[in-house]
Amino acid sequence: MPTLSLSPSQMGALCAICAAFLFSTKAIFIKQAYALSPLVDATVLMALRMGSALPFFLIMCWFSRRSYQDLTARDWGMLILAGLLGYYLASWLDFMGLMYISASLERIILFLYPTLTVLASSVIYKQKLSTKTYLAILLSYGGTVLVMLQEQSNTPQDGNFWIGASFVFASAVAFASYLLLTPKMITKFGSWHFNALALSIACLGTLIHYVLLVPAPIQLIQNLPPAVWGYGIAIGLFVTVLPTVLMMQSIVRLGPGHSAMIASIGPILTILLAVAFLDEHLNSIQWLGCLLNIVGVLMISLSKK
Repeated sequence: MPTLSLSPSQMGALCAICAAFLFSTKAIFIKQAYALSPLVDATVLMALRMGSALPFFLIMCWFSRRSYQDLTARDWGMLILAGLLGYYLASWLDFMGLMYISASLERIILFLYPTLTVLASSVIYKQKLSTKTYLAILLSYGGTVLVMLQEQSNTPQDGNFWIGASFVFASAVAFASYLLLTPKMITKFGSWHFNALALSIACLGTLIHYVLLVPAPIQLIQNLPPAVWGYGIAIGLFVTVLPTVLMMQSIVRLGPGHSAMIASIGPILTILLAVAFLDEHLNSIQWLGCLLNIVGVLMISLSKK
């Protein structure tokens, strides 16, 4: 029988598509877990997620370990900062935002992080932005505002909508800040080891946060419905560990630019899943806003290749 053989680029594209799909299920799982019990909030669900993911990242740390000779205390401090910023703080803010806004809007706002990275880089390194970049940013933010205003008009005027949107935007800012730290850290630690270390640090930070913030943390975890445990573990394994490995494999085979392009299907996948499983609906104006957002971010990603 003939065997199916994929080239490295095809395998890289397949890994990127699978990673994008798995990442896209995150908001769906989170919203469904929130609906199961009043005991579940961002801190509790994050603890379940990171607690289940931590053993796998520690194993990755061990197998990707390297011998370092020129690392300073500052390098290790920057590594800790990167891990806490990119995968602890950004994730917790995102989980908080999903308590108040739809999964569709959350993904569209979060998808702005490449534009934030470009804007921050232009300020830090005093780089002049091109007309194309300004146009891309205008499209991205204009599309996002369209989706936000449409959802806000259908939301009760209790103030929680803007709180949720602010949390998710803050998450995008935190993740963009993490990305600014990443290139130098990858050079020093290696891509696999850096990611494993950063994620392990984020897991530990999340668990410490949970223990310090939640009264009777052990008792609360024990009282959670089994289905919440299932969602928490699923988010940890299938939305955190597995897509991280798949995306790294894609970057190795395709490079970061092409992998990011393929990952841009993420918002569309999240919206389709939200329609199917959360009964969310976007009107024609919101679909237009989503399209503008994706086109703008793609223009930014392509210009960085």
